[in-house]
Order: sequence, then C-alpha cells, then structure tokens
Amino acid sequence: MRVIGGSRRGMKLRTAPGRETRPTADRVKEALFNIIAADVPGARVLDLFAGSGALGIEALSRGAASAVFVERSPRALAALRANLEHTRFLEVATVIPGDAFRTLARLGREGAQFDLVFVDPPYAAALGPRCLQALADENLLAPGGLVVVEHEALEDMPEHVENLSRTRSARYGRTALTFFRRRQPDAQQGGDA
Repeated sequence: MRVIGGSRRGMKLRTAPGRETRPTADRVKEALFNIIAADVPGARVLDLFAGSGALGIEALSRGAASAVFVERSPRALAALRANLEHTRFLEVATVIPGDAFRTLARLGREGAQFDLVFVDPPYAAALGPRCLQALADENLLAPGGLVVVEHEALEDMPEHVENLSRTRSARYGRTALTFFRRRQPDAQQGGDA
C-alpha cells in the first residue's frame, strides 16, 4: 500500500498484520480522491476506523490542513503512528485511540468541526448509517462539508440523515463509496447540497 498522490506520492505505508483491518484498495482510493479533489485542499479531516491511516494520510499529502485519526486496534494504531512518522505528518495529525462513537461524542462536546470525514468501518458491522447519525447529532460536519462512507456494495445507505444528503454512490467490485454533503444553513429542506 502506498500514497498515490500529492507531496508524499509513492511513499509506502504499513498495514496492521492479520485481518483486523481491511485497507482501501489503491484503485478505490484513486477513484475516491479523483471525485473529491476539490474538497481536499485546506480541509480539516476526520478519519474514522482509520486502520493504517491511508485515507487521512492521502488527504494530507494532497493538501488537507490537518487530520484526526480514530482507531481502537492496538496493531492498527502502531501501523498508523509509524505511517505518520514515515510521511512526516505528525505535526498536523492527531491520533485518538478508542471507540469511534465515544470519540465522536467527545469531539462534539469539544465543538470540533470537520470539512471532510472518511468512514470506513468493518463491512459486516453495518456501522455507516450509525456514524452518519452520530456526525449529525454532534454537529461535527462544517456547513458544506463532505462525508465519504466506504461500505460493502450490497449494503444500503440512506438518502438523508438529519442535515446530511446523499449526493453520489460509486461501486468498485464488492466495495462501494457513498458521499453525503451537509446542507448549507440557508439551503431548502429536503434538497441536495
């Protein structure tokens, strides 16, 4: 696995040993970053279920301002920290070990907001819709912000969750990416952002 674009292009990334995490395939990552290219520069990024940190690191490499990585697996955390050190992104990265939902509640209490959120939970757990609800409940997405959920292609994603509207879906074999945009405060109810 490697960084595929930006200032750290070509740098190799470690993955956690075993089957605890499922790294995003390079072709899916490349397609994802082609779709969201305009949203990345200067973005405050949240990488939930971060694993090795590949998505957040890719965003940093392409000009994101900062990234918060949330992961609970000790082996994945070790790979994530090594990757941040190797890519020299430690100064603009925050690693939070622990449960994604507890962390979202804490970030909400702290008033944190993000422009770009990656949600890549274990496929069998169907956690994508729960994460969307928690992001909306905790007001963690800045107006106009984007959430990308990576999930099993057969898993259904909702059209709307509170102030988040689905704008696009793309399928890559067993993997799907579904995109949600936070509606601007002055946007009409029910309309896509």
